[in-house]
Parts: sequence; C-alpha cells; structure tokens
Amino acid sequence: MQISDILSEDMVMTEVKADTKRHLLAEIAAYVAEKNDLDANTVFEAILERENLGSTGYGNGVAFPHARIDGLKHIVTGFARLSMPLDYDSADRQPVDMVAFMISPENSGDDHLKTLATFSRVLKNKDICQEIRTAKTVHEIYLALQK
Repeated sequence: MQISDILSEDMVMTEVKADTKRHLLAEIAAYVAEKNDLDANTVFEAILERENLGSTGYGNGVAFPHARIDGLKHIVTGFARLSMPLDYDSADRQPVDMVAFMISPENSGDDHLKTLATFSRVLKNKDICQEIRTAKTVHEIYLALQK
C-alpha cells in the first residue's frame, strides 16, 4: 500500500496552529468532518477517546491520532504539518510538528492496521520528514509523503 492509495492531496493541512493537543485534535476533527460530510464532534470525541488510552505520539516529531467510528463507510486519512511544534506527550518526550490522522469504520480490522503501517513506514524516514518540514506548499508535502 502506498500513501497515494490512502491519502488525497486535499486532505493535507499545512501551517496548522494549535496551542494544546486538545486544540490540535479539534482542528483536525473539524477539517476531517468538513471535507467528508461528518459530524465534527463525533470525530473529535472518537479521536480524544482513543488518545486518552495512551498518546499516539510516535516520536521524532510525529503523531498518529486515529479512531474507529461506528457507521463510518470507509477509512478517512489526513496529514497536518503544524506551524509550531507542540507538546503531545510523545514517547520520546519531543514536541510534535507532523500529524498523520485516520478514522475508520468500527469493523475495518486489517485495513485500519495497514493504513497506520503505511504512514509509519513513510514517516520513520528522517529524510522524508525533513523534506516535509521544509516544503513550501501542500503539493510539495504531498509529493514528499509519496516517496
């Protein structure tokens, strides 16, 4: 599975401003909801509930907030680059400036895990992360994610 199989360019956010993790998750939920005709509060609550089980801060400035939502028809993914790094309670205690997010149907099983693995494979590459951090446009970020 490639990033282009799971992410469209219109689901890439750049220069996202948030001063807390909760604020960031609310911004992401609102964006996802608007682009996919979903209820923002439902998306936010699902992501927050998952995050309360343990931080999805992966390390190296990357987080993977995700949740399963009953009644959702297909997996929805997105990517956000923050304007300023923010404390995310990551495993390595480093602030986060890149977020790959996903919501999936309650019964998505393997597809949910494969999607997370695809993002993880790309974002563990430090060269790709550096390219994303210095990209000037959404299009450049999207191209970097496809490497």
